[in-house]
Amino acid sequence: MTLNKTSKNNSSNKLIPRNELIQRFKSVRSFTEDLTKPLKTEDFVIQSMPDVSPTKWHLGHTSWFFEAFVLNDAIKNYKTLNPNYSYIFNSYYVLMGERFIRGNRGFLSRPTVEDVFNYRNFVDENIIQFIEECSEKDYQKYSSILKIGLNHEQQHQELLLTDIKHVLSFNPLNPVYKKVKIPFGKKQKLNWLTFEEGVYQIGNSGINFCYDNEMPLHKQYLQTFQLSSRLVTNGEYLEFIESGAYKKQELWLSDGWVVVEKENWEAPLYWKKIENKWWNFTLSGLKEISMNEPVTHISYYEADAFARWAGGRLPTEFEWEVAVKNIKIKGNFVDNKHYHPIPCVENTSYELKQMYGDVWEWTQSAFLPYPGFKPLPGALGEYNGKFMSGQMVLRGGSCATCSNHIRKTYRNFFPPHSRWQFMGLRLAKDAL
Repeated sequence: MTLNKTSKNNSSNKLIPRNELIQRFKSVRSFTEDLTKPLKTEDFVIQSMPDVSPTKWHLGHTSWFFEAFVLNDAIKNYKTLNPNYSYIFNSYYVLMGERFIRGNRGFLSRPTVEDVFNYRNFVDENIIQFIEECSEKDYQKYSSILKIGLNHEQQHQELLLTDIKHVLSFNPLNPVYKKVKIPFGKKQKLNWLTFEEGVYQIGNSGINFCYDNEMPLHKQYLQTFQLSSRLVTNGEYLEFIESGAYKKQELWLSDGWVVVEKENWEAPLYWKKIENKWWNFTLSGLKEISMNEPVTHISYYEADAFARWAGGRLPTEFEWEVAVKNIKIKGNFVDNKHYHPIPCVENTSYELKQMYGDVWEWTQSAFLPYPGFKPLPGALGEYNGKFMSGQMVLRGGSCATCSNHIRKTYRNFFPPHSRWQFMGLRLAKDAL
């Protein structure tokens, strides 16, 4: 089994100095642990649904990734702290061996939280030593995989936050992860911006780091379309709810209507009606709904139904990418430490706002390969390609995403019923 062969479309081939990679490694790994500091030991072990993983599993899995794809392969006679960790902390890499059942991760009291932190330290020491001492040939061979591992860990930083939010939401004490003051924003008018038809270049060249699913560059014809100047707000979504939309079958896709009825959905995830007022469970605790914040924790089905109710539609991922071509990557990311979407605080006028950060924006595009797509060889090829069925694309990052992790070509993807990530929407419509 070949794990470390690099492909021509692997954007992580660009070498950086060893000391720079070490500093990057230390920074990403320490930030993961920083995110766990507000937690109590008991918080690390709970799994509230099959899609959620315990915090300690995220800590172990991201360490296993470096061990499995670098240390085991590069260091002769490498000895792990515990051979069973590969079974426990493997996620979906079939080529890497057997895996513990995903939905049962919360059943494991061992390894303990302390054991997992010791494992992280052990892997960190070995990776840093490897980078410092390996041959130039090995550095060229494995540095690209190390960069994939660091971006992989940043994805799990976001999952760690969204998973612990789901865990805490089940507790009747309404626990607070971290008390944060959310900026106040006034109601902003929604304007429409027009983008002309044409043949556009979509995707990533691979000169700088990106995932294989963002490549190759290809051309896409788009008809003239319009995008709303900002994200849809809680206040606008509340109008959708109060119109009886969750009872109107004609607004919903067939599969969506089945889920609405089965799950008894009547509002976004984490919304609770208490004494005729809507409240929202956040990482800062239970708060009354703020009307001007972007609506979040809605499924693709809900986003699609809202768009139809509002007389619009969801943008395609290609429309979204074309729209951000000349927009700088700035927004409400995890770096801002709000851990929650914030209102649009700028006058939207006729510019696109909130394209990055706050919430992942659902698109109407299915997660499919670009023309000429080639997954990475070996087990790393399981990272994206095998999920290109039954998933929808989201763009732009969220309040739980690192600002240096996102880019205009980044393709996130989830099943259409998913809601526990920071997911929201922006409206689009055809220009008639």
